[in-house]
Amino acid sequence: MADDLIGYESLMQDALRSVVRAALQEAASPRGLPGKHHFYITFRTHAPGVVIPDHLRARYPDEMTIVLEHQFWDLEVYADRFRVILKFSGQPQPITIPLKAITRFFDPSVKFGLQFEHQPLDEARMASGDDAIAPAPREVQAEAPPPAQSDSAVVSLDAFRKK
Repeated sequence: MADDLIGYESLMQDALRSVVRAALQEAASPRGLPGKHHFYITFRTHAPGVVIPDHLRARYPDEMTIVLEHQFWDLEVYADRFRVILKFSGQPQPITIPLKAITRFFDPSVKFGLQFEHQPLDEARMASGDDAIAPAPREVQAEAPPPAQSDSAVVSLDAFRKK
């Protein structure tokens, strides 16, 4: 097998993250989330660029799932991250999540989901600004995954990977 010098895996992950960014931009628009749409977003709490309160990072040392439905404020979406204010223990807290820290995105209203493979060198690459291809991804589990749906449209990149 020839070496993938183009980096299709990384290109595909970035393309799928652009779907998440577009959905978040829709939610950030003046009309907000349309219909019954809402998002479960699972992310790595210790990924570079993640800004969450220390007590949440201690409680969720690996991953955390947030829900954007009715009670979120000041959602701002950037090319590489988003920022939102959510209430934790009744207190509003701003959090910032880089798109590369997201491991799962799920909209149960339409049974649409994306799962991103965690590449061990992602954090080092993000910190250094190097977009070189990382070794084979490893699987990660969410702290509180969304409820399983039998006919969900979850896209797993494993289906495209040669074994």
